[in-house]
Amino acid sequence: MRIIYSAFALFSLLLTASCTPAIDGSSEENFQASVKKIKDGLTDEDKAAFEEALQLIAMDGLSFADLLQGEKGGENILGDFTEALDGLTATEIIAKGEAIKAEQERKKKEQARLEMEELYQKKRDAETQKKQLQAFEVTQSKYYKRKDYFGSLEPIIELTVKNGTPSAISRAYFKGTLASPNRSVPWLTDDFNYQISGGLEPGESTTWKLAPNQFSDWGTVDAPKDAILTVEVLRLDGPDGEELHSALIFGTDEAERLETLLESYPEFQQ
Repeated sequence: MRIIYSAFALFSLLLTASCTPAIDGSSEENFQASVKKIKDGLTDEDKAAFEEALQLIAMDGLSFADLLQGEKGGENILGDFTEALDGLTATEIIAKGEAIKAEQERKKKEQARLEMEELYQKKRDAETQKKQLQAFEVTQSKYYKRKDYFGSLEPIIELTVKNGTPSAISRAYFKGTLASPNRSVPWLTDDFNYQISGGLEPGESTTWKLAPNQFSDWGTVDAPKDAILTVEVLRLDGPDGEELHSALIFGTDEAERLETLLESYPEFQQ
């Protein structure tokens, strides 16, 4: 009796397996018909997973550059696709799609890790550069408006600086913030730079009265008299005009990009 029951169970298993619909990749018509037959027997949830898996398999390893350059024709692409799926059931296709997704996520995660390491290194380098930039001091900074030759008000940024670096400086780059005491939001934050005529040698001090364009933000800002200008040195160019020190290697864009990546991959935080 046990032998008869075992034989019946084996027969049922084989019958079930033989009735499980699979992809027929022998022709395009058979392929389409077999896909439809499989989908008709799936739940809505499995159908969605099946369709997604088909798309993933179709795109896996397919280069848009190859398509644009005509290295793979449409018939070859379809042939490769149907051949890869021939004989597979819905369960096997969904599993294949999950494997492709997992590999894509692994590659994406690795790329994010490498990019984040690069951003963190830029951040560290920027901090080092900021310390070196401190040797170029802005000892006094003022912002005001005065009448020009035609009687119009022109903006003036007045800076007194001292070059404490061991190199002559040909151009200096700054970030200026115009704000009032006891106010959390500044009236203006903007970058500007100045080409130093004759340069500024080590140990020298000087005062500049810079006149930004009247139609720039510096010219149109309507700040009260109690507004105070603070200035941060962002970059210095040496006597040859080449960058000497710069904190701009890690700016707002880099900081925002790092923050975005951290939201998705907090495990890579340093």
